[in-house]
Amino acid sequence: MLHRRHFLSFAGIGAGTLLVAPHMALAAVETERRFVFIIQRGAADGLNIVVPYADPAYASLRGALAIDPAAAIRLDGTFALHPALKETAGMFAQKQAMFVHAIASPYRDRSHFDGQNVLETGGTQAYQVKDGWLNRLVTMLPKARDTAIAIAPTVPAALRGPMQVTSYAPSGLPTPSDDLMLRVGQLYAQDSQLHPAWAAALDARQLADGSGAKQDPASLGRLTASFLTKPHGPRIAMLETGGWDTHSGQDGRLANQLKALDSLLAALRDGLGPVWNQTTVLVATEFGRTAAANGTGGTDHGTGSVAWVLGGAVKGGRVIADWPGLANNQLYENRDLRPTAALDALIAGLAAESLGLDPDRVARRLFPSAGSPRPLTGLVGALPGVA
Repeated sequence: MLHRRHFLSFAGIGAGTLLVAPHMALAAVETERRFVFIIQRGAADGLNIVVPYADPAYASLRGALAIDPAAAIRLDGTFALHPALKETAGMFAQKQAMFVHAIASPYRDRSHFDGQNVLETGGTQAYQVKDGWLNRLVTMLPKARDTAIAIAPTVPAALRGPMQVTSYAPSGLPTPSDDLMLRVGQLYAQDSQLHPAWAAALDARQLADGSGAKQDPASLGRLTASFLTKPHGPRIAMLETGGWDTHSGQDGRLANQLKALDSLLAALRDGLGPVWNQTTVLVATEFGRTAAANGTGGTDHGTGSVAWVLGGAVKGGRVIADWPGLANNQLYENRDLRPTAALDALIAGLAAESLGLDPDRVARRLFPSAGSPRPLTGLVGALPGVA
């Protein structure tokens, strides 16, 4: 029987070659609302994900790398979606997905490690803040009573903080027999150090049991859904995806990455079933890529990108953008998409509306170094069956 009713867990489960080094983290809180954060490590190219096909400078800047508007999925009179995102396009059509374009964190120096640290900690500069904004968000909700569980070698920076985490890494070896598990349990029963760790590992193993934890993106989406739909399971999750650093050969690589993420999101939605209507998903990256293509069929480190917001209660079917333009004098430092929206403000507003919290209080708690940005609200509607 499962004895831990509340937990924070981190699952290092591969999602195939299309998503490099993906992981999953989950936290239990006293709510029936769900909030999922997916980070795109490597600086995802927002200009080829949500394509500003109506901007006359786009095609000339991108050249052969430009997405053909005839092949893209039209979202409105200005933007189109990459053709690999068919499931996401369906969610957009059902008003369960939206995009916030020309968005960035406060970071501007184009280093992956520093940019990811700023995004995950909520600071204004790298390593300024020691804990993560997602960990601080968890502390604003009714507290879990039991210790935390991390199912992976490490916990991502966004979830690091005062909450104690026990690590457990799933093995690719054959499943051990029940007899072996029983004997190991007996061996550790009187050990004050090993017995608690063993008990935590068994709890996590039982939660994942039967969830189809395979290596492909769809299986990772289904696994995440299986955790989030447990009667006393987690309500907050974080997934890491990598491979978005497309300096060369971007056309095929980005298409594969997006197809994989699209599959993951669709499997998450389908696996959640009716719980999808109580779930909000945020997809974001540390920074964007250069407006112009480079000489190797790719793009280099940039600034502004695009954030995705999905879920059954999302007020979707729209692209939110104070579009800065792509003409040379409109670019940031004459090279990048200029940010006109703050990722901190989006996170604060979205987390507050998704979890039924006060937006200004969330902004103060999650982003104090940024001067408590004014939250971007009006993104999530009433969640059915939730007080």
